Amino acid sequence: MALLPLLAACTDLRATFEIKGSAHALSLIRVTGMFWEKTAEYSIVAARMPDCMRRHALGKAALKARVEVYSPGNDAWILRQGKQMYVVETRTCEGFAKLDKEPDSGLGVPMGAFEMRGSELVFTPAVKAEPPPAAAPAPGEPATDATQS
Repeated sequence: MALLPLLAACTDLRATFEIKGSAHALSLIRVTGMFWEKTAEYSIVAARMPDCMRRHALGKAALKARVEVYSPGNDAWILRQGKQMYVVETRTCEGFAKLDKEPDSGLGVPMGAFEMRGSELVFTPAVKAEPPPAAAPAPGEPATDATQS
């Protein structure tokens, strides 16, 4: 009974990035052991229900490790956790690999990141860039706005 408080220090936190609703999603799982440990075990669950769901281990990382999610297309997702990168797919949920370097075509569109906010694991969507404002016409150039005549 004296060890019971030590066991309560273990945590299992989860957060989900909904791609097309909760049936098509990536979920990050962060499991910590004892309270004195400075790392956690991370894994990603790729799901496209009812067709597939699979859990893939990302390994150990810092307690506050951030996992960024990028979309290069075709239901593939690149995860970047510090210097480590992984690719996972949600067509069959089988494909998963550690990447040695950034793909030549780039990481893809930033979708957001899994991160700790206080004592919770959350998915924070990427901020979509606002389109730049229309350039003002140079002096002496006519305005091209349809509202002006």
